[in-house]
Amino acid sequence: MKVLVFGNPLAKIDSAAVKIAKKLGGKMPEIEFKPFDAAEDLEHEGEELFILDAVVGLEKPRLVTLDELELSANPLSLHGFDLMWTLLLLKKLGKIKKATIIGVPAKKPMRDSLPDVERLLKELL
Repeated sequence: MKVLVFGNPLAKIDSAAVKIAKKLGGKMPEIEFKPFDAAEDLEHEGEELFILDAVVGLEKPRLVTLDELELSANPLSLHGFDLMWTLLLLKKLGKIKKATIIGVPAKKPMRDSLPDVERLLKELL
């Protein structure tokens, strides 16, 4: 399984996903954690995407589906504005069929989220 990892290790509010991927990389060899920054290149990653990203507004890690983003009147904030809208546009254009975001609370320390993220990834395998 390939998980695209968004985030900026230098920005405190946007670094949790990157730090978690580094911690879990050796622990979960069945998952390829791929650092990813350019949302506009997502269409080249296949029809079903798995993304690890910091999400503003979460209290604890959880899965966020593309359908949830599409239907939400109050969308969550994923890695800046562009990722969410790029995912929705790619779906509408038929370039992707499904995207699952493993959302990490942007305002919590990485160590608090690590066990829940590991559990969620194991559920996806």
